[in-house]
Amino acid sequence: MPQNAPLLIAQITDMHMRPPGLKAYNVVDTEAMLRAAVASVLEQPRLPDLVLATGDLTDKGLIEEYELLRDVLKPFPMPVYLIPGNHDRRETMRQTFAADGYLPKDGEYLHYTIEDWPLRMIGLDTVVPGKGHGEMDAPRLAWLKARLDEQPGRPTLVFMHHPPFPTGLQHMDSINCRNGDALGKLLSGYSNIERVICGHHHRSINMRWAGTISSVAPSVAHQVHLDLNPHDDATFTMEPPGYHLHLWQEGVGIINHTVQVGRFDGPYPFAADAIAAKRAAEMH
Repeated sequence: MPQNAPLLIAQITDMHMRPPGLKAYNVVDTEAMLRAAVASVLEQPRLPDLVLATGDLTDKGLIEEYELLRDVLKPFPMPVYLIPGNHDRRETMRQTFAADGYLPKDGEYLHYTIEDWPLRMIGLDTVVPGKGHGEMDAPRLAWLKARLDEQPGRPTLVFMHHPPFPTGLQHMDSINCRNGDALGKLLSGYSNIERVICGHHHRSINMRWAGTISSVAPSVAHQVHLDLNPHDDATFTMEPPGYHLHLWQEGVGIINHTVQVGRFDGPYPFAADAIAAKRAAEMH
């Protein structure tokens, strides 16, 4: 890839895959919804160069869920990189996707870097087994600092499951990434962090944080109900699913686009006479 060529990254998240024939929460056909999301990515006028999947890949961390996930992702011709979320199990995930070569073969955490593009990418494992929240504790922060110190001048994107910043969704914020202040302090010491991208909250969210831009992608399945009042209950809706496209170009940075999965009328030209002619043709 030319050094100054724009890089297009698709971010999919929170697939919550169940075994074949089972629905998540007895409502959500997560297999069908992920297949639709994959098809939507492949229908983009410009194909992404790579796909980042930011956690909650499965709902229970079962081997059959990961095997189905692998099958559903198979149509992607571009590299796909996975990180775990709180619904995932590290060893089962490692076992299923070890052949892809980017996951660490040993060690507790599934951290890694992607070095093949002009934009460097660092995947973080924030999982606390058995808990809904995530964490960036001292060992994980030390690992990240060592990676950042390797190439402090290279544009870098950090991707993780749990947001380390508040979003106003009280229930989800109660299970976000703990020790976020320490992570923010670490990242703010580097001027090359282009963006921090997350999943977990099942909504499209953007904010300025730790001297950079941070974002959460919507789920390719169900969405968390948008309620910015104080509340402790966890509910979801069947709003249109979606994903993010991140367009990075040297000297410009990252531009974020939200894509909704589905079939929609258009595209239509904006010229009124052209629209009228098109409608007239469709009627005959």
